[in-house]
Amino acid sequence: MGRSRNPRRERGGVQAVVEQVDGGLAELIPDRERARGWTLLIDGAPQSYVDLDDPAYLSFEYQRRLGHVIDLAAPAGKPIHAVHLGGGALTLARYVAATRPRSTQQVVERDAALVQLVRRELPLDANARIRVRSLDARAGLAKVPDGWADLVVADVFSGARTPAHLTSTEFLDEVRRALRPGGLYAANLADGPPLTHVRSQIATAAARFPELALVADPTVLRGKRFGNAVLVAGDLPLPVAELTRRAASDPHPGRVEHGRALADFTGGAVPVTDAAAVASPAPPPSVFR
Repeated sequence: MGRSRNPRRERGGVQAVVEQVDGGLAELIPDRERARGWTLLIDGAPQSYVDLDDPAYLSFEYQRRLGHVIDLAAPAGKPIHAVHLGGGALTLARYVAATRPRSTQQVVERDAALVQLVRRELPLDANARIRVRSLDARAGLAKVPDGWADLVVADVFSGARTPAHLTSTEFLDEVRRALRPGGLYAANLADGPPLTHVRSQIATAAARFPELALVADPTVLRGKRFGNAVLVAGDLPLPVAELTRRAASDPHPGRVEHGRALADFTGGAVPVTDAAAVASPAPPPSVFR
C-alpha cells in the first residue's frame, strides 16, 4: 500500500502537507510570517523548523542553542566534518551548510519515509555536502570513520522520547571514537521535574568526557517545567564564556552550567550503561498545546 499524501489546508495560499511516515503522521505546516518557512510535526509534536530562504534562521529555542555550539566548534566560516544523529527536516545540517560552506556532513535518520518527504518538499541546496543514511542512529554512528568528526550532534526522538540505547556510556564510547581530538559532542535532552534523565545524562557524559557544559532555560534547570537542555562535551576546555554570552542573548535567555556548579547540579546521579538504560521521559500532553 502506498503512503497517503493529504494536503490539509492553506496558509497564505500555500498548502500544508500531511503524510504518514514510519514514525507517525508527519505534517509540514507553512509559516504565516516567513514566505518559505515550514514547521515539521510528527504526531502533533513539533520536530523542526526550516526557512528555505534563510537556512541560517533557527526558530526553535533548543536548535538556536545547538547553533551556538556549531558556531563555536571551529573558527567562523571554517568548513567542518559534522555528524547529525536524528535528521528531522535537516535543519541543523542546513545551518552548517549555510554558515560553514564546503562542510562535509553525515545525517543519520532512521525514518526513510520522512527523509523522502523532506527531500521532496523541502529540497536541500544542490551544493550542500550532506549525505543522509536511513539507519538507526547508533548503527549509523558505527559507520563513521575513527576521528572523522569535528562535531557530533544527537537530536534523536522516537515518540517524543530519546531511545534508551542512545543514553549510555557505550553509546558515548562510539561518539568519542568518531570524534577527532578536540571535537565536540552536543545532545538535545528533554526532561521535566525532577530532572532525573538530565542528571543521569550529565553523569554519563562525565564518565567519558573531561569537559562538560549544560545550556537550558533557567525554569527548566530549576525543575519548574518540562523542556529542553543542550549538553555539550569535549576533551578540551569548552568556550564557556562565549557560549554563556550567546545563550543569554537568545530571545528566551538560557543559562550555562559547568564546572563545580554542574557537578553539584548532577547530585548523586550515576552513569548509565546499556544494561540499565531507559528511554527519556515522555513529555506531558500540555507541552504541545
